[in-house]
Amino acid sequence: MINYLKEIFNNQEIPLDDNQLAQFQAYFDLLVEWNSKMNLTAITEPREVVVKHFFDSLTPSFFYQLAGQRMIDIGAGAGFPSIPIKICFPQIQLTLLDSLNKRVKFLAAVVEELGLNDVQCLHGRAEELAVRVDHREKYDLAISRAVARLNVLAELSLPFVKLGGKMIALKGTKAEEEVAEAEPAFRILGGGSAKSFQLLLPDNFGERTIILIDKQKSTPKKYPRKAGLPSKEPLQ
Repeated sequence: MINYLKEIFNNQEIPLDDNQLAQFQAYFDLLVEWNSKMNLTAITEPREVVVKHFFDSLTPSFFYQLAGQRMIDIGAGAGFPSIPIKICFPQIQLTLLDSLNKRVKFLAAVVEELGLNDVQCLHGRAEELAVRVDHREKYDLAISRAVARLNVLAELSLPFVKLGGKMIALKGTKAEEEVAEAEPAFRILGGGSAKSFQLLLPDNFGERTIILIDKQKSTPKKYPRKAGLPSKEPLQ
């Protein structure tokens, strides 16, 4: 796994030292171990994990400077994209948020095993955490992958982002429809127009779209709405 990871990352000019390589190996081992006991991912074949999880998680860094930012991962799941980002950019201050306590326990085990600093693992819903004064508009970046459609995700993410910060969403192909659908939600929640970037994953593993939304105005206090409402009644 490590040799293939080194090859893929070197080809894309992503430098990794021995400690970072060891962290990726430990992450992979924990992912496979815990996945045998709980549903974390359908992808466990080493080459697929390297490209579809580890490399894919790093793709936002191709389009935006991530180092030194305070970042929250909304619906962190098994830790993608934020754990690979943290490994490669250790200066990031990271908050991992997930609504399932079992996944939070996994994330905490990963953070401890990999020796990651400045990482907070939180169990809860974005709709509830985003109204707290210690989290509302306190982050440079809110990032997520495979959580919800953009018009829903915007309501879960933008309240966390401070003015001048960004919401980042990792999507697959054909994201244009979601972007167009979500433009009214971006405006309501204080965001600007979305910028989209397409790329191909190495070794023909598929296409990806990275979406960036600037935080231009403060989010009105009534957002996010109560838990469950953003997905049941998306802004439009």
